[in-house]
Amino acid sequence: MSSSTAEAGHARFGVEGMTCANCVGRVERSLRKVPGVTAARVNLATRQADVRFDPARTDREALFRQVGTAGYTAVALKDGRVDAERELTELKGRISVALIFGVPLLFLAMGPMMFPSLMAAEMRLNPSEGFWNLILMFLATPVMLGPGRGIFRSGWRALLDRTPDMNSLVMIGTWAAYLYSAVATLIPTALPEGSRQVYFEASAVVIALVLVGRFLEAKARGKSGEAIRRLLELRPHVARVLRNGVEADTDIDALVPGDEICVRPGERLPVDGVVVSGESRVDESMLTGEPGTKARRAGDRVVGGTLNGNGFFTFRAERVGSDTVLARIVAQVEEAQASKPPVQDVADKLVAVFTPVVLGIALVTLLAWMFLAREHALSAGLIHAVAVLVIACPCAMGLATPTAILAGTGKAAELGLVVRHGAALQALAEARYLCLDKTGTLTQGNMQVTLFCSAPGHDAGKTAALAAALESRSEHPIAKALVAFSRQGPAKAGAEDRSPSGEVGSPNPCGIFVVDHFQAHPGQGVSGEIAGTTLLLGSESFMTRSGIDISGFVPDAEGVQATGGGCIYLARNGQAAAFFGIADPAKPEAAEMVQMLDVLGVAPVMLTGDQSAPALATAASLGIKQVHFGLSPEKKAAVIRELQGNASVGPASTIAGGSSSSPKSSVGKVRVAFAGDGINDAPALAAADVGLALGQGADVAIESGDVLLLAKDLRRLPQSIALARKVLATIRLNLFWAFAYNAVLIPVAAGALEPSLGFSLNPVLAGAAMGLSSLFVMGNSLRLKRFKIDQAG
Repeated sequence: MSSSTAEAGHARFGVEGMTCANCVGRVERSLRKVPGVTAARVNLATRQADVRFDPARTDREALFRQVGTAGYTAVALKDGRVDAERELTELKGRISVALIFGVPLLFLAMGPMMFPSLMAAEMRLNPSEGFWNLILMFLATPVMLGPGRGIFRSGWRALLDRTPDMNSLVMIGTWAAYLYSAVATLIPTALPEGSRQVYFEASAVVIALVLVGRFLEAKARGKSGEAIRRLLELRPHVARVLRNGVEADTDIDALVPGDEICVRPGERLPVDGVVVSGESRVDESMLTGEPGTKARRAGDRVVGGTLNGNGFFTFRAERVGSDTVLARIVAQVEEAQASKPPVQDVADKLVAVFTPVVLGIALVTLLAWMFLAREHALSAGLIHAVAVLVIACPCAMGLATPTAILAGTGKAAELGLVVRHGAALQALAEARYLCLDKTGTLTQGNMQVTLFCSAPGHDAGKTAALAAALESRSEHPIAKALVAFSRQGPAKAGAEDRSPSGEVGSPNPCGIFVVDHFQAHPGQGVSGEIAGTTLLLGSESFMTRSGIDISGFVPDAEGVQATGGGCIYLARNGQAAAFFGIADPAKPEAAEMVQMLDVLGVAPVMLTGDQSAPALATAASLGIKQVHFGLSPEKKAAVIRELQGNASVGPASTIAGGSSSSPKSSVGKVRVAFAGDGINDAPALAAADVGLALGQGADVAIESGDVLLLAKDLRRLPQSIALARKVLATIRLNLFWAFAYNAVLIPVAAGALEPSLGFSLNPVLAGAAMGLSSLFVMGNSLRLKRFKIDQAG
């Protein structure tokens, strides 16, 4: 499907013809001038523009026209991307023409200087220097008028708009060399006798080298976007829809919610939905990054793009088209790739003045050589000025950040990490604290009865069934744990039974009792009547407030609390009847996650609304030293703001295991990340510099947090930090290279070393160096593709 992404007030489309950071700025400025445009971002690596606008004042066609007036071409996206094959094919054609004429031109122009025998052969063929200059001009002219035309057109428009770019530098340099050589060839008397050298190779061969560099850069850009392409390729094009009992092949774009789709062994699922019949095991590694398959049967959710195992099942489509998990992941990653992290701001400011500064340096170089050189002053000044113009490379500056973001976010997607914007990567890389919710994040979020004890005179089996019946209508995790315990019995539920009789008997269904006068007591418990028996079920404070003596269960309660568990009591007709020890076990990988954070120098901080005993016990078992308990969602956000200011911890917060070993920063704001389920932690996610939402596989909420972990494995948290640091380090190295390259080689091209060392760069070598500079940045960014999840320390 070929289209540009266009919604009410939003359009994303391709922009062809951009070559450097100046081009990006020029297109952005041009789009922002359109009435009704509220925001415009252009990405050099993806060759895409992302524009927000008021649909009442402008439309997509107007945006396309505006891009055209800026000297570039707006194109529709194909499967969310610019058609790279067309660009590569066009470049191949231009390079072929440039090389057909440029290679013999370089051979004839430079060969006699390196091989005296070649010069002798030329003199034997024709001793006239003017003849050979005409041959060189004949070879250079087609390159200037053919393959170089696109460069010159863009460069000239940029000059007219007073926003010169790399095309402008190449245009001025190559035409200056060509026209000077043409005058020396056709009207030699117009130049001083010692300045009649020709430099046709400095025009045509430089054009060829620039085009070759752009071709290799385009190939490298394609590799950096492979991760997204692989995700898109997971979608089958056809689905087998069951209608009126008959299977019919249907194009995936024609599917609608409610369609029943048949999936055979080894097939990929076309869209998201719920299994209706049959069962199988499904490989969701493309979504979560976790190997292995998961059982899926009637009622379970399935995700489009995942791979069916050996079973056969049908499922009902629920989310199709752009609403599927896969489509939303791709959209979020593309959004991140189009964004700019703060580290890019300095580069953008420098790029804005780079080209005018280079033009000034080239002019100074020309004048300096003309006035200071002892011989061939004009030609020497010209050749050095051309070398300065050609070697200057704003390309590398423009590619430094977006190529790293492109490769990094693509790699993150492969690992089950969805990064929503580039700034999140930088904030995550700089995080010094990782705040973690307890229930459901560090723990399994699945309450279990770990200890059961009935009082003397109370039948253990009936007591457990009464408690479960009282809680049977509740969705609270503790209620679910009591119901499961009653149905399964202590052995299957994994609970210790300390009832006087030593047995609960067979599992007891809770539905055989009718509950009357049921009442919930928020934060305390529940009450009701069953067959004339008054029941109270809840916490210690609830029992105490109700006048129930629970002293007989004190030893058991103390043992449960010491291990971080909670205590629930059941009273029958005013007497304590049973005690339940409730625990939410820590996730098996949580302790390893804490160790990995320690290696990275990131301090884990537990933020929980739970009470002190279970919070401290869980933290101690995992090795977390800083714990804040009894917090409301707003207080969690307040703790995060304290950490960001590097403030000391107040008395309302407790440090488990002694003093905190969290890192300190002496300068500026401390970066704080927060990881939670993305549901009840909105204030904390908003307060943190970067929010990480833990996904739930098929039930993932794509819009939660700045970074979404599709896998439930907590080790993905330090792994995401390690990847973010790798991306940021790559960006910084790219920027250092881009600026250092120009700072070192522009003076060399100007001839600064020639008086002392006799060394200089001619325009051909300068052109090659300019191309290699961009390729270095691309190659450095592509190293992110080799990042392994075990590189998190």
